[in-house]
Amino acid sequence: MPRLSIYFGDNLDILQTFPGGEIDLIYIDPPFNTGKVQRRRQIRTVLASDGDRIGFGDKRYKTINIGSTAYRDSFEDFLGFLEPRLQEAKRILAANGSLFFHLDYREIHYCKILLDEIFGRESFINEIIWAYDYGARSKKNGLPSTITYCVIQRPR
Repeated sequence: MPRLSIYFGDNLDILQTFPGGEIDLIYIDPPFNTGKVQRRRQIRTVLASDGDRIGFGDKRYKTINIGSTAYRDSFEDFLGFLEPRLQEAKRILAANGSLFFHLDYREIHYCKILLDEIFGRESFINEIIWAYDYGARSKKNGLPSTITYCVIQRPR
């Protein structure tokens, strides 16, 4: 069975540690350049009769905060931030490898052109588009406000 690894961190530092042409699959989920401060809370849950969460089988769980992080999701030159990371991704991808690149509507159109510049237009395989439909709708057009894109590239 092949060795599978997931890395969490600034992918430029991580990508630079790999030899060229050996990676079969890369999934990049960069910041979305929302212009907002993004906050993430790290929690742990424990079974508790007075818990604040309900889980499988209607069991109750208590939430315990164990940490939080935040970052400013705003870039003056978003493509300049992404380009060296995508160049490194191309360098380490195997000839039959695939890159899955995840963004939302704010920057995807610019990034698709950047991907074409780096990988070549002929390397585009497909695009996955999904809408999270949990009731949120744009007041302007009635469409779901949470649509994300995943562009699939393969070096040629």
